[in-house]
Amino acid sequence: MQTHSLLTCPVCGHAELLEMPAASCQFFHECSACHTVLRPLSGDCCVFCSFGSIKCPPVQNRESCCHPAAEKT
Repeated sequence: MQTHSLLTCPVCGHAELLEMPAASCQFFHECSACHTVLRPLSGDCCVFCSFGSIKCPPVQNRESCCHPAAEKT
């Protein structure tokens, strides 16, 4: 499993290599260059799934980022 993702701001194109939370969603991230607050796109669970080079760890494990127990049944 990969735990780092290159998060790219859709407004200014600035990219940051960030460590992803292992078992939770990250709903918001402020771009360090233009200060735009990123939010997940419709249908995505977190900013890494929307703007990252790698999907979040729960999604990599084929779990729901926000509700992992629901997907394991």
